[in-house]
Amino acid sequence: MEADTLEDQLLLHAQEGSCSHIQRLLQSRIDHGSPPNINCRSRSKASSGWTPLHLASYFGHRDVVEELLKTGADANVQNDMGDTPLHKAAYTGRKEIVLLLLRYDACSNIINGTAQIPKDVTEDDEIITMLEAAERRETRRREEKLLEAAREGDISTVSKLLSGKGAPDIHCRDSVGNTPLHCAAYRGQKQCILKLLKSGASPSIKNNNDQTALDLVRSDELRPILAAFQYKDVSSGVQKIEGPLWKSSRFLGWRSHWVVIEDGTLSWYHRQADALAGVRKQGSKSLSQAYCMVKPWDHCFFMLRCFDDAVHYFKVPSKTDSIATRKRWLDAFEAHSSYSTRHHTHEDTIDDADGNGGDTVRNLSHALQAANAIQQKLESEVSIFISMVKNEKNCELATPLSLKAKETSELSSETCAALHLCLELLSKQEEVWSLKLEQEVEKNKALTEALRTLATDHHELKQSLCKTRRLSNLSTLTEDDFYDAVSESESELSVSGFLSVASHSCEEDEGRDTPLLSSLRHPTALRGPTGMSGEGDHGNQPAQYNGVKKHRACLPAPMFSRNDVSIWSILKKCIGMELSKIAMPVIFNEPLSFLQRLTEYMEHTSLIHQANATTDSIERMKCVAAFAVSAVASQWERTGKPFNPLLGETYELIRDDLGFRWVSEQVSHHPPVSAFQAEGLKEDFVFHGSICPKLKFWGKSIEAEPKGLITLELPKYNEAYTWTNPTCCVHNIIVGQLWIEQYGNVEVLNHKTGERCSMTFKPCGLFGKELHKVEGYILDKSKKKLCAIYGKWTECLYTVDSATFDAHKKTDRKNSEEKKGNKQSSVDEEPEEMPPPEAETVQVIPGSELIWKITPRPDNSAKFYAFSTFAMHLNELEKSMEGVIPPTDSRLRPDIRAMENGDIDLASAEKKRLEEKQRMSRKNRNKSTDEWKTRWFQQGPNPHNKAQDWLYLKGYWDRNYSHLPDIY
Repeated sequence: MEADTLEDQLLLHAQEGSCSHIQRLLQSRIDHGSPPNINCRSRSKASSGWTPLHLASYFGHRDVVEELLKTGADANVQNDMGDTPLHKAAYTGRKEIVLLLLRYDACSNIINGTAQIPKDVTEDDEIITMLEAAERRETRRREEKLLEAAREGDISTVSKLLSGKGAPDIHCRDSVGNTPLHCAAYRGQKQCILKLLKSGASPSIKNNNDQTALDLVRSDELRPILAAFQYKDVSSGVQKIEGPLWKSSRFLGWRSHWVVIEDGTLSWYHRQADALAGVRKQGSKSLSQAYCMVKPWDHCFFMLRCFDDAVHYFKVPSKTDSIATRKRWLDAFEAHSSYSTRHHTHEDTIDDADGNGGDTVRNLSHALQAANAIQQKLESEVSIFISMVKNEKNCELATPLSLKAKETSELSSETCAALHLCLELLSKQEEVWSLKLEQEVEKNKALTEALRTLATDHHELKQSLCKTRRLSNLSTLTEDDFYDAVSESESELSVSGFLSVASHSCEEDEGRDTPLLSSLRHPTALRGPTGMSGEGDHGNQPAQYNGVKKHRACLPAPMFSRNDVSIWSILKKCIGMELSKIAMPVIFNEPLSFLQRLTEYMEHTSLIHQANATTDSIERMKCVAAFAVSAVASQWERTGKPFNPLLGETYELIRDDLGFRWVSEQVSHHPPVSAFQAEGLKEDFVFHGSICPKLKFWGKSIEAEPKGLITLELPKYNEAYTWTNPTCCVHNIIVGQLWIEQYGNVEVLNHKTGERCSMTFKPCGLFGKELHKVEGYILDKSKKKLCAIYGKWTECLYTVDSATFDAHKKTDRKNSEEKKGNKQSSVDEEPEEMPPPEAETVQVIPGSELIWKITPRPDNSAKFYAFSTFAMHLNELEKSMEGVIPPTDSRLRPDIRAMENGDIDLASAEKKRLEEKQRMSRKNRNKSTDEWKTRWFQQGPNPHNKAQDWLYLKGYWDRNYSHLPDIY
């Protein structure tokens, strides 16, 4: 009988489970001295590469499996698809065979061709439990073997374990917390120490007695080696983690990836083999400032949000212990995020440059000292060896050995000399780069001046062109250049917008990305049409309402003139810096915190009360839409920027005359996030949200894109409305008059009825015709137009029938085209100057209904930072308040209080002191295990659209302010 035939019979009997036939076949061939290959492979298509053990395991023939294993079958043999017999037994749910294979040392960590280990291919919970126990046992066995080999100096075993498949954790520990490097160090196993260090062992890890490997080493010879490697150690206790995860792709959906987290960086690959080889990486992401969120009802899912707001969705394999596995990944993400944030943030880079600039030089010096020590030791050993060789009686052998030793010594000396030469070259190269840097700085100065000159010429040319157009009467007002169309008030508005915007983000350590958005997103004071009419008549209230009996009509001191200070003179020195890191002089501020500026959203609470008073959902939508538009109106003419809130800062406001109470908190510093909640005193509404702006610098302008969700709830109708604010842009930050515009789409959605108000804030356009305009429609859930809304966010808002509005727009476009076609204009057609802000500039369509109209500010507003009456009250502090409000309230900030009182020098000094105090608090938290925890808000899904939001925790109004941080 041929061997092939014997092996085919063996495969057939294994598949059929004929144990007796297999025994006779094996015995007969042993008797004849030619036993068949027990690990022979099938050549059929259905079972290509399968061995008898694969077949018996798959079909559940326990006695055959045991007989084959006793005869010497390989328990870890893989077929053409990479499956082991354990894969097949687990896949078919053969518990007894799985247990039998494990007793014969079958490996539970072998990966098949689809990157799956045996427990990944089964759905049987009992088998998964057995395989996980086997994994833990096998892992611990390999770790104990590595620890023992390190203690005994068994370099071959150490090398084999670390280079083989399923290598143990090089930082595994024994009962007293010693790693393999500790074990090799206190036993003086030099070769093992070198091997472990080269394999990535960290010399900075401490055992249970707080000792590193360097503390345990006894040999003076080994100390320099460990010292040389210790300065390179950057792991800082964060351990690498890798494994299979499902990752969601926008186009491909959920796909399995091999995910690796190492040194604060997330990477993902298609297969584990790609990760091991470091090839075909599918993507990577820094974990700096990253955080994870989970769904309580889904034990497999979690979401990762990165520093740039990129979101990645992951799931752990459902066949594993999903809760424990997800927790392991979440802990790893948290640890690596903390590590990456601590080592790679911009602030720490600055701090290192200031305080630890010599670390690199010292580390290099230590490395050179260690290298010199090793070099001297090597030369000493070579000298001893040469002496021994010379004394050897066998001269024929001694001579070549001596020559070889001398050659080795000479090569070592040459290597050391080459290292010193490299150091010299690096030093010279550093001088060259320093010189180039100085040259680039000079070029930058020249380009900056050239840019300023160019911008000035450009502005003057535009002004000249505008004057020429007016004199020659070649165009109407709608065709004039924008600079002719903008009044003084409007350019001040832009300044206000910029300062509330650009300044809000410009304070160095308060680090808010919100400059522009400070005014933009942070609902500011809107000159409420009728909402403030009775505000002074309802101020006599008991102490629980902050004791405010009568609101003040002005500030303690007028504002300082900013005419002698140029914003460009500050910004040009900060080219290349993050906008949130630019320190602006305090003179550009207004005496309000951003949290207080945010409160100006509530100036038009009357619109909410009006919405509550009507039973028609469409009428309610009109009022809510007007309330959303009124939020940005407070930027008009406001030239000052609010102070950036400190982390943990709060602000409260109770206005019984307007029927609400408000609380807000600065919940995050990087990125800067302000959260707020307002409640009706009659529990008739809840208004909440969070603000986190994103800035873009376009050379001559700064754009702030609002991030965050605004929510208004009306319990009476069980309705909830959500929206976001438009984008804000500040122009002419280099030269010319600053001006601000709002543009973008705002959609107010009624989550109960499906009705929505879709509004467009129009960009200015080339000739300024669309400046400040807002247009939109209220739509039902089937997107049918119900009515139109139009107006200006700086003036008023109207509603009209959608058909009438469309007809008016069509006529208006036709008239504009006719005017453009008219090449001649009479003297009578000379355009008039733009009317002042108080005048009506919105063309009212017949049949329109006024929803909202801005109210002029008080007569003394220009002296007091262009504040509205509502804004005048925000920082008012009376004696009765001091025992009621928490110590973190914005009214108690010394820098804001000093500026309100007109003491600019004290305000500037206090601002710097608070920034430094906040910076030191952050450093202390980074050094310890303590994490910042918000007090009144927590992050979670918005109950209406599941988007991430900051939600009020309740309890603020209980007036228990113990354990609040000392931030002032």
